[in-house]
Amino acid sequence: MKRRALILAIGLLALPGVAMAHGPTRQKVTLTMEVPAAPAEVWEVIGNFQDMSWHPAVFSTTGEGGNEIDATRRLVLGEEGGGTIDEVLYKYDPAKMTYSYRITEVAVEVLPVTNYSSHLTVKPGANGGSLIEWRGAFYRGYPNNDPPPELNDEAAIAAVSAVYQAGLDALAERFAGSN
Repeated sequence: MKRRALILAIGLLALPGVAMAHGPTRQKVTLTMEVPAAPAEVWEVIGNFQDMSWHPAVFSTTGEGGNEIDATRRLVLGEEGGGTIDEVLYKYDPAKMTYSYRITEVAVEVLPVTNYSSHLTVKPGANGGSLIEWRGAFYRGYPNNDPPPELNDEAAIAAVSAVYQAGLDALAERFAGSN
């Protein structure tokens, strides 16, 4: 029986396309930023799921549910129709200064990802400052093999990294004069 299974497995590997078939893999991005402000001060700015006005790419935020689990928000990007991103909150812990959310709707032309979830956390940093951590996991925007360049893994990683970096840079600038 073992020999038959081995022969079958080898035979399947020899079929064109079967051995090489590979879908997308989950990608991960984590960026951090130290700012010279107390964690409570930073959390006051970023801890409200319904307000993402601190991010330079977000023109406006609307939503329902506050900071309750299953709260929703819609991010409108840019003044000139830069697209929208719909998100839902699935974890919120103000004592630990962290929340987690996932995208429920976004056009891949806006952000080239699918099945995206993210976590935003503020931790005590050096000298009374804060360490802001933004991490996410997602699949590329094209779910099949041979994605076009704008929807491949590299494009997804670059886009998410750029979103995180822009937000963290804005927070660093905002809190540059603290302490």
